[in-house]
Amino acid sequence: MLQPIRAMLRGCLIAGVVALTAVPSQAADDAKLVVTLLGTGDPIPSATRNGPAILVQAGGLNLMIDAGRGNTVRLRQAGLWPGQIDAVFITHFHSDHLNGLADLVTLGYIGRQNVRRRQPLRIVGPVGMKRIAQAVRASIDDDVKIRTADEKIAPQGADMDVQEFVGDGVIFESNGVKVSAFAVNHGVFIKPAFGYRVDYKGLSALFSGDTRFDENLIAHARGLDLLVHETAVAPTALQDLDTVKAVLAHHTTPEQAGEVFARAKPRLAAFSHITLIQDETHPAVSEAEIERRAHEKWDGPLVVGEDLMRISVSPAEVKIDRPSRR
Repeated sequence: MLQPIRAMLRGCLIAGVVALTAVPSQAADDAKLVVTLLGTGDPIPSATRNGPAILVQAGGLNLMIDAGRGNTVRLRQAGLWPGQIDAVFITHFHSDHLNGLADLVTLGYIGRQNVRRRQPLRIVGPVGMKRIAQAVRASIDDDVKIRTADEKIAPQGADMDVQEFVGDGVIFESNGVKVSAFAVNHGVFIKPAFGYRVDYKGLSALFSGDTRFDENLIAHARGLDLLVHETAVAPTALQDLDTVKAVLAHHTTPEQAGEVFARAKPRLAAFSHITLIQDETHPAVSEAEIERRAHEKWDGPLVVGEDLMRISVSPAEVKIDRPSRR
């Protein structure tokens, strides 16, 4: 069983650049870099914040960073079909960054005829991604066989073309869009872990992935237009609990993120993948409080992200479009 699956996954270890030819899609304006926060939540299921996933549109390409829970639902709400995603970049292998990947692959090849994927989905991630993709593909193998026989759907659209990389550097370049990876510190036992920077026509956006306060991230963040950073925050009354300390030790607090923003000086700083620690008697910290804590160190533009928030970056402006105001 595994041999045919391996044959479908054309993976390779790369130290250079991934090239990709664009396919017709609903992509961003050619002069802009557009970021849509598909999922801004943490591993705990939420009715308002889905798992971590970010859509990046530039150069006629639709790129996704991480594939957390509910990403396909948010894609449809954002006006795209799963089959229109050109490449997915995985930051690390915690389940909440991967548990929507099978859904993205499956729905990509069974969508409408004009948006159905007929070629393998490009997946880019650190070493270990091929093994995970093999497991994902195995999990939908019966579905693919049934639909191939019953619906005459081409099975190639359910395959994945996996590109693994090692270390910092440019890992993707196509249509003027360049993606660079940089290692981050998510904890001693959580390796590999990376963030990504996207550059396009002089515009730039950086996505932290999961990380503690990290000097390498700051080094890659200078000169940015948009910095999207994770955060974890707990009510003051819970911060001394050992279980809470363990979570916070693997993430960046709003205060620490504020220092990152102050040193990187982006045109706009945004929070996404927000871990809100709470219990029965201590509700989650409010968005206003998250902003207040970050602004202890950062006095520039800042927004606490929400699902389907769209941020359009152009030379003239960085525009925030909230879903509640559309």
